[in-house]
Amino acid sequence: MAHSLLLLQLIVILGCARILGLILRLFGQPMVIGEMVAGLMLGPAVFGTLAPTLQAALFQRSSLPELDAISQLGLVLFMFIVGAELRLPAGAKAQIVAASWIGVLSMLLPMALGFAVAVPLHPLLAPPGVTFWPFALFMAAAMSITAFPVMARILKDRGETQTRIGRLSLTGAAVADVFSWIMLAIVVVLAGSGSDWSRIVQMLTGLAILSALLFGALRPLIAWLLARYASDGRPAGALLATLLIGTFASAYATASLGVHPVFGAFLFGACLPRDDRLLHSLIERIEHVAVLVLLPVFFALAGLNTTADAFSGTGAGNMLLILLVAVGGKIIGGSVGARIAGEPWRPALAIGSLMNARGLMELIVMKVGLDAGLIGKPLFTMLLVMAIVTTVMTGPLLNLFERGKRERSKIAGVS
Repeated sequence: MAHSLLLLQLIVILGCARILGLILRLFGQPMVIGEMVAGLMLGPAVFGTLAPTLQAALFQRSSLPELDAISQLGLVLFMFIVGAELRLPAGAKAQIVAASWIGVLSMLLPMALGFAVAVPLHPLLAPPGVTFWPFALFMAAAMSITAFPVMARILKDRGETQTRIGRLSLTGAAVADVFSWIMLAIVVVLAGSGSDWSRIVQMLTGLAILSALLFGALRPLIAWLLARYASDGRPAGALLATLLIGTFASAYATASLGVHPVFGAFLFGACLPRDDRLLHSLIERIEHVAVLVLLPVFFALAGLNTTADAFSGTGAGNMLLILLVAVGGKIIGGSVGARIAGEPWRPALAIGSLMNARGLMELIVMKVGLDAGLIGKPLFTMLLVMAIVTTVMTGPLLNLFERGKRERSKIAGVS
């Protein structure tokens, strides 16, 4: 009976995700937006309000651990691909200074605003027992994240990956996200260790040792294995299984340290050799399964963690404040960084709009915060809406700032 319920849940989740994804794709939105919206609609805020008995019967509390296990598997595999994919675009070295301005300012300004907004939100939305600084640090990290994979797909769909705007945005997002993930890891360490400084030192030391092993010892070994047994960039079954074992082992290592498993998967992916053929093979053989089958379950569980009364009372005002901080911090920070780098205002604003896309990465940050007990369901609901809105805004804002036409000019003289 339990297995039958799980199969029915998967049918409903995947069906809703695909249908809404295809509908929103007709309006120029990435498929992931429809899947995120599907998760929200299956939760108590929509499905639970319209048909509470049916929603409770379909998503019985006793069945959620099985769904959670599937979603965790999807997250680990996806973050492995994100780590492998997070690289400087071709020719980015010539723009690294300009992109660094964009990445740093699009991270620092949202972080500062995240600290500021935590002051009024902490008494209202922090779970009992969560002190101000862990909450404020989490808000700073949540405001500063950019969805590098979603941005890459938006630019690819628009044919702008090799334009100056595209390269600057991708490089800036890579710079910003590395620092944002480091900060989030530190926040989780602080939250997991409380005031026990020996525990903090142990967790940070463990992360440092794991990073040294992955990048110092394992990366050369993987490069040798790939050169020896997958010279075409397409690892066979045994080598692919080895990479997956490494992914799960790294995720287990960070989980054992008290840090979320997604950090270990991300680190293992980042330690792989920068080979476009390998990345294409991993996307084709792993990401498609993770994105099409496993991640919609994660979206559904995210929707189940929302609450219908998040916007009652002062909730609507809090939601508006979060949106203003999130949108303003990213667009202004990214645009000012692009202006300092010498871009005219319209391309600078287009870059700022791309940095504002949060997509799935924001949901992962929210999940980490919820699992660590840093936020509760009301704030989780607001951040989910913020992630959807900021990503939906990206395409229309790009059209506006590019005057309705794509900038396709190639960068001249870049090695």
